[in-house]
Parts: sequence; structure tokens; C-alpha cells
Amino acid sequence: MQKAKKYDWKDSNLALFGSDTEKKVKKESAESEPAWNGAGQDVGMQIWRINKFKVEAWPKEQYGEFFNGDSYIILNTYKNEGEDELLYDVHFWIGKYSTQDEYGTAAYKTVELDTLLDDKPVQHREVGSHESNLFKSYFPAIKLLKGGADTGFNRVLPEAYTPRLFHVKKLQKQKRKTNKKISVREVSLKKSNYSEDDVFILDLGNSIYQINGDNSTHDEKYAAAQEVTRLLGCRGKARKHIIDGAPFENPEIAGHFKDAGKKEKPAVEWGGNKLFVISDNDGSLDMDPVENVSKDSLDSNNVYVLDSENECFVWVGAEASVDERKNGLSYAANYLNKTDYPWKAISVIAQGKENDHFNAAW
Repeated sequence: MQKAKKYDWKDSNLALFGSDTEKKVKKESAESEPAWNGAGQDVGMQIWRINKFKVEAWPKEQYGEFFNGDSYIILNTYKNEGEDELLYDVHFWIGKYSTQDEYGTAAYKTVELDTLLDDKPVQHREVGSHESNLFKSYFPAIKLLKGGADTGFNRVLPEAYTPRLFHVKKLQKQKRKTNKKISVREVSLKKSNYSEDDVFILDLGNSIYQINGDNSTHDEKYAAAQEVTRLLGCRGKARKHIIDGAPFENPEIAGHFKDAGKKEKPAVEWGGNKLFVISDNDGSLDMDPVENVSKDSLDSNNVYVLDSENECFVWVGAEASVDERKNGLSYAANYLNKTDYPWKAISVIAQGKENDHFNAAW
């Protein structure tokens, strides 16, 4: 079987994302897309998966589950307290092994959905395992699975089941707040992936082990128990086992783990915000650093890229030119490609529509 091609950041052809060319895709075309029927009409979450250039509704019972071989579009519709106007955040999510066709279609269709909703949504690019805090806030837990989504619809017999290991981890604490969101991520069966700080689920088909690390939290244990219960409901006669620490002393568990494993890369140390201006005022389109990293530097005639610690923002001035607006996301993506964090989330913010995440990033 041919190995899926890993997502290559340098393949990100997003130059037309947000351009007038994209925006002028006939609204009639967007309205004729069956997947958009009812999109953004009511408060709530809607998710679609890209499959062979087509947009397919993602089952609600799988919201929060994402396969690393696929790309998705996520629309969050909400209202501010005391107001009646519908507001939107639309994200296209790129799996680690999603093909260029899939994530290109996701980006294109995100623009189409934005057009359908009269350019009201705030647009975001998300990368699997490196989602923005806003994206994480949508789900009680995010479950990242290996493979393509088709595997999620096949009922697998326990006797023919391939063992899988899930890492259940409380997401990193945010500044001045405690984030109780839980990530459930499928990882390789390697001893080096195990940590006493978290909870793990070893799914062997007939037997499902919940392995509680000695330093794991109550929230992690509770989320793991919920996931195990869900798996049991799909499996039928499978048995549940709870192990508190020292999993490799159990022969049935230890036999499924490999000793070798890659060490995790050290965390990137943040050196402070950076601000760039995208402008064609001198006749050529360039992206140049701005010395004064402040909102006071923002000029409505240009587009700016703010590289903050947790997210990258593209701020689009109301009077920016067509070339500046259409290349904002592309320039931001190309810039990130040259950093140690090419996976960082990108949000496109129009002047006058700045949200709390953008304002807090300075």
C-alpha cells in the first residue's frame, strides 16, 4: 500500500484565497452547493469533510473527531449577548496527511461559504494537532485519528481489530484561565509515547484498557471513561479494564508496545510579537517588517500580518488594494513556512471586525 503523502507546507497554494476573483465566484454557485443548504441560518456548529473535491456533511455524533488524512470545514454561528445579528467563524482544518487537492478544495470552499454569508465570517486556517484556542473551545474533547474518514464508517469486528492507542490529555493552561478542554489523540504504540502525567486508552478490540497515569487529572480520567464507554457501545462484547499506573507490568499491555520511538521536539521559545505590512504603494507588492509592533501602526490602506505567540493574524484594511487583500493569507503562510512553527493557526480579520482573540494578542 502506498504511503500517504505528508502535508507539505510549501505546497500551500493559497494565493487566491480571499481575492476579488474568489469573492466574485457567483453567489448563485454557492447557493447551488447542496452542502450549504441551511448553513449559518441558526446558532450552532456545522462541520463538513472534503471528499474527492466535494463537500460532505460530517455526522454530528463525530463532531470533535478528525482524521489526519482529511480536510474539513467548520462553521460556528453565534450571537453576541443581547444582540440578534448572526455572527460567524469559519475554519478550514488540514490534516497532517491531507492531500493538496483536499486542503486546496477546503480553502476554496471556505471562500465560497464566506461569499454565501455575505463576507461576514472571520476566516481561519487550522492545522491538525496545532489548533487555535478558539477552535479548541468548540469541543469538550478533540479526537485526532489516523487514516481517512472512510475508516470511521466501517464496523470493525473485535477479532480482526488493529490495536490502537489514544492519548487523553488536558490542553495547556492559558494565561489567567484554566482550560479544561481535553484532547484525545491517536498515537503510535511506543513506550516513549507513554507518560505518567496523562491517561491512555489501549483499544485491543475485545479488551479496552484505560491506563491512568499516576499524575493524571480527574478531568482526564473522566474524559477517558466517556470515550471508553462510547467505544464499548460500538463494540458489543468488549471488556473494560482500568489500570492505575505501571502499564508495562501487564504482559497483555506490554506486548503491544515497541521500545523505539522518536523524542519529541523541544518547545519553541517565543521571542515576542512580530508585525509585517503587505503593501503595493511603491508599485510592487512586498511584505516588510514594521518596527512599532502596535495596533497604532495599522493603516487602513494596507494589509498586516501579526505573528503572535499562539496565532498568526492577517488584518485587512478597509481601503487595501485588491492585490494586498488577495495575497494576505498566502504571504502569512509563506512566512510561517520559514519559521520553526509552520503549523501555526492563521486568522483573517477585516478592519472593523476585530475579535477578542485579535485584541488580546498584542
